[in-house]
Amino acid sequence: MAFDVEGVRRVVGRILDDKLEAWRDSAGRADDVLDEATGQLVQPEPDEELVWDGLGAVMPYGRPAITRPIAGAVAVEPPTTEYQAVLPVGASELRRDDVIRVAGSVRPKGPRDPQLVGRRFRVSDEAVGTFSVVRIVRIQAID
Repeated sequence: MAFDVEGVRRVVGRILDDKLEAWRDSAGRADDVLDEATGQLVQPEPDEELVWDGLGAVMPYGRPAITRPIAGAVAVEPPTTEYQAVLPVGASELRRDDVIRVAGSVRPKGPRDPQLVGRRFRVSDEAVGTFSVVRIVRIQAID
């Protein structure tokens, strides 16, 4: 029996009110050129390609409670990122190190967080979760 998720899709669609762009540097650092004056690797222009744009949401990532590790136990550190991107399930597959840019908002009363508009984030975990209507990726602010 197939579930009808159209109602869920409409409800979730209301929170996908950030205009997002996903960019990929397909050659990575392999095409970067060494600037001998500064010693820095310089990316050729243009170096990134747009792999997806559409509506999504960038939201704070809830951190787990921090507990003290027991002596000798293996402890998992809380995630270093503060954000997650919620994308429609039909969005292109993203890879680690892809860049998500918040290009704007379609929210009627303005963006949920105006300080996010224009910011860029690096995808740090592309497989946090996929559900019937959305996919969640973990992201880190890069500027």
